[in-house]
Amino acid sequence: MHFYQHERVALFIDGANLYATSKALGFDIDYKRLLTHFRGKCHLVRALYYTALAEDQEYSSIRPLIDWLDYNGFTMVTKPTREFTDASGRRKIKGNMDIDLAVDAMRLADTLDHIVIFSGDGDFRPLVVALQQRGKRVSVVSTLQTQQPMVADELRRQSDQFIDLADLETVIGRDPSARPAREPRTYPAGRSPSGSAPASPRATFQDYDVSEEEV
Repeated sequence: MHFYQHERVALFIDGANLYATSKALGFDIDYKRLLTHFRGKCHLVRALYYTALAEDQEYSSIRPLIDWLDYNGFTMVTKPTREFTDASGRRKIKGNMDIDLAVDAMRLADTLDHIVIFSGDGDFRPLVVALQQRGKRVSVVSTLQTQQPMVADELRRQSDQFIDLADLETVIGRDPSARPAREPRTYPAGRSPSGSAPASPRATFQDYDVSEEEV
């Protein structure tokens, strides 16, 4: 993994995709360690985290994670999910954040030297091309170490640097024994009654019942 201390870097994290990738690899992401790792390698300008939320529900299962990230150095980009019924009459929920991520990456590109995209979604290839045409380095973080690769081949090949998430397990993974117990769901929006920051500094998607299909 090649970074330079003088590089202005931003992380663009597709939350659902990263969750699915780490789950397939069998480890939890410790987001505090993730920030520390990249801050030690470059001038980290911003870490943006994208996820959709079911805001029509009184309590969202991933809200505690979202609140923790918001309090601890991440820029959160969220939007409501959309419910629809497919052709076979099955209820489905959609909440794609690809456009939001792409727009932000292009908007911030002039203030950055290096863009790191945490996603294996092949739909991001045109974004990588556009950023490279503006003279930016682009890294993609996903994995080839699962039975079915989590990264689209065209995206991996287009990137300037491919970082396999499996290779980062020892530096950003969380010790399973340190996994916190779930907090009782006795208050809305994952906050304490006083409105203070969420208590768990190691909350991850693995602590909540969320899958890529759900968001």
